[in-house]
Amino acid sequence: MMETTQSDYSIYRQVVTQLMNDQEQLPSLPMLTLEIRRALAKPEVSMPQLVSLISRDPALSALLMKYASSALLRSRVAPKTLQDVLRVLGLQQVDRVVMLHSVKSLFVLHSPSHKLLFMDAWQRLTLKASICGFLARKLGQVQADHAVLASLLSEVGSLAVLSAFKGGDLVPTPARYHGLCQAYSKSLGLMLLKKWGVDEAYVDIVREAGNWPLQRQRQIELLDLVNLSLFHTLLDSGSEAPLPALTSLAAYAKLNGLHNDVAADGSLALVSQHWDEIQELAAVLR
Repeated sequence: MMETTQSDYSIYRQVVTQLMNDQEQLPSLPMLTLEIRRALAKPEVSMPQLVSLISRDPALSALLMKYASSALLRSRVAPKTLQDVLRVLGLQQVDRVVMLHSVKSLFVLHSPSHKLLFMDAWQRLTLKASICGFLARKLGQVQADHAVLASLLSEVGSLAVLSAFKGGDLVPTPARYHGLCQAYSKSLGLMLLKKWGVDEAYVDIVREAGNWPLQRQRQIELLDLVNLSLFHTLLDSGSEAPLPALTSLAAYAKLNGLHNDVAADGSLALVSQHWDEIQELAAVLR
């Protein structure tokens, strides 16, 4: 592995910049994902056709089964077959879970050091997505699966940063990786989502995530949930970056008296009191 010093940080920046200048190197959605999404978009698609397509990816089938049985949905009867899952979730939710699964499988890991960085980032992203989905279900303004995917895609650029280091001989330390994410995650995320042709609502989330004071409407919207989940993830990680007080966030101002209690640690009591449930969903996504 290449030896570097702190002054060599420019080497890492150069590698990521080269990736941004040659967007063909950015990961594309898998062909099976594209086939499934095209099929889901067809009004005439049959359930057996979808089951046949999805069954070609056992990991995706397993994720859909776990997701449909998770606390986020609270189905009265746990689905037993893939066809049951499709009925429980509906085609729109299936499409979002397919995207979520694809994101994890896109990034090739070139060494144990890459894998450690990826798994640390994935653990943080899935926790954030789980908080977001939980809040969506509790507050009732946004579909939970919509919130989960939006939160995950809001930082997909952080995963893309790792794809710049394809050689395997140059792996950033956790601190350098964090610095690269701060510098390039948003730009790379925008490039990826435009390349994948995802809904513009998700592209907007990437642009505005972390914009704490932004308020565009009175009701809770998708961005508010993503920002609340980002705040709580940073708080949980003990981030060295200074965080504003929760009560100063535009998203917090939209919470009603049933949901706006603040815990002693500065988090929403709603989140801290349901931490086990949130972690349960995060385990499903991992």
